[in-house]
Amino acid sequence: MSGTVADALVRRLRAWDVPRVFGYAGDGIDPVLAALHRAGGDPEFVPTRHEEMAAFMATGHAKYTGQVGVCLATQGPGAIHLLNGLYDAKLDRRPVVAIVGQVVSTALGTGYLQEVDLHALFKDVCGQYSQTVFAPEQLPVLLDNAMRTAISERVPTCLIVPHDVQRADAVDEPPHTHGVVPSSAVVARPRVLPHQDDLRGAADVLNAGRKVALLVGRGAAGAEREITRVVEVLGAGVTASLVGKPVLSEDAPWHTGVMGHLGTTASAELMSGCDTLLIVGSNDPWTEFYPGPGQARAVQIDIEARVVGSKYPVEAPLVGDTTETLRALLPLLRRNPDRRWEQRVLTSVARWRRIAEQRAQTPADPLNPELVVHELSGHLPPDVRVAVDVGSATYWFARHLALPVGVPAHTSSYLASMGCALPYGLAAKLDAPDRPVVALVGDGAMQMNGLPELITVADRWRTWADPRFVVLVLHNRDLNEVTWEQREMEGDPRFPTSQRVPDFPYAAYAELLGLRGIRVDSPEQVGKAWHEAFHADRPVVVEAIVDPAVPLLAPHLPDEKADTIRQGLDQEPDGDAEREHLRRQRADEGHRQP
Repeated sequence: MSGTVADALVRRLRAWDVPRVFGYAGDGIDPVLAALHRAGGDPEFVPTRHEEMAAFMATGHAKYTGQVGVCLATQGPGAIHLLNGLYDAKLDRRPVVAIVGQVVSTALGTGYLQEVDLHALFKDVCGQYSQTVFAPEQLPVLLDNAMRTAISERVPTCLIVPHDVQRADAVDEPPHTHGVVPSSAVVARPRVLPHQDDLRGAADVLNAGRKVALLVGRGAAGAEREITRVVEVLGAGVTASLVGKPVLSEDAPWHTGVMGHLGTTASAELMSGCDTLLIVGSNDPWTEFYPGPGQARAVQIDIEARVVGSKYPVEAPLVGDTTETLRALLPLLRRNPDRRWEQRVLTSVARWRRIAEQRAQTPADPLNPELVVHELSGHLPPDVRVAVDVGSATYWFARHLALPVGVPAHTSSYLASMGCALPYGLAAKLDAPDRPVVALVGDGAMQMNGLPELITVADRWRTWADPRFVVLVLHNRDLNEVTWEQREMEGDPRFPTSQRVPDFPYAAYAELLGLRGIRVDSPEQVGKAWHEAFHADRPVVVEAIVDPAVPLLAPHLPDEKADTIRQGLDQEPDGDAEREHLRRQRADEGHRQP
């Protein structure tokens, strides 16, 4: 049983029920790779095209499964490449453990080849726990602590193992002696509930409200029935943060959709009109879209005390599990007899749905990206998993994609890092090969990280029980979100040299890899393309040639912001299409035109 420390590390990962390790080979982790080979695929080693993708996949695994994700990299450049994906885990509070090689212990501090001060490197991103194994006796307790910390604090942690320590003989039973600490591969979670006085105080605030709004985040997952009951009792409306979008069915007539810059008109109207706000499992950063100063009294429910009151002034904080807290709160709530606010919410939601349909059908050159994503809703399988990249695809996902009940969808939310969708999608597919996956990607993100990991898809798909892995590429040859940000935030014109994305044949590239490629450049082709994609016998890339002139505007954009955009467009010699789309979108929301 002994073997090497590397063998002991692999056995300890198995004790923690780690199903797979995402990584990239390098000589600094050769003993660990050999140990994984000897383990015969338990855990499975998943090679990526870049260490950043390994960290993204580990984060994606944590997001889709709720379990700890593990990534592996060599010293020096390999370790450095992990940082972006680990910061994604840190900012989105997901459990990830990075196992990193290091130069031999005797060379540390000498300026050796590929020697990097890894403790300094990981000091921020893995600030809760980052340790080096210097002796075989340390391995079990340090790995256990890394796993426990990642799981209990929902953060990335790091275990550094120098090359010579990986090769050393393992110690099966650490001696019972001074300075050697035993450990167990176990963790448990507490039951957390607010005090009864706090519940009564929160109920008093909510019962006094006549125009109640709920902001629901991903921390509300599992509390769907309780939220629905609160809405019914209080006659409330509901909006969701971007990452809270999958929690509740948006078919409900009181669900206004996603809040924020990439949200809906109904959500903006809900937040601007309410007099009471109940925040459930959300720490949404779009603070300018919350109720105005002094407008609403607020109650917030969250398992993490650190986030309560951190984005909006809260009168009644409730720290506890969201589902159990809502169950304890419901008997204290009184039915609101005044249903005028409820009717106002329903009217606002119905109006937004008409606007969304109208926008999806608006002609564009050659194709409206809103139509492409809007049409996807009717083709999604009920057991699909969705991965969303950062950019214009996020906007259209937030506004137009109707997720089937229970379908998970994830993006890089707080870090908002481009290039996350393909590694996320692969993590989802490897966890459940019998479930279809859809990835929504812009052409900038596809060129950044998607094209290399499409090679991974091509390499692995024949082993999947369900071969459906559908990638939508919104091909507009523009870093579109940044382009519109330049206009809205700065009043500057598009800078083509920095914004232009080189043309690339995404569908043809998929065919070259042995996948299916479908190129779409007219509205009549969209529905057929989605049908074919979900009935194909292999992964599919749907390359949609879409119009970059379709604007990414906040709902009910203030007049001064619209004027700033026009200032930027007025400096562009070919901005007529953008100006017309801006005029139409402002008009359909009922805004005055200049």
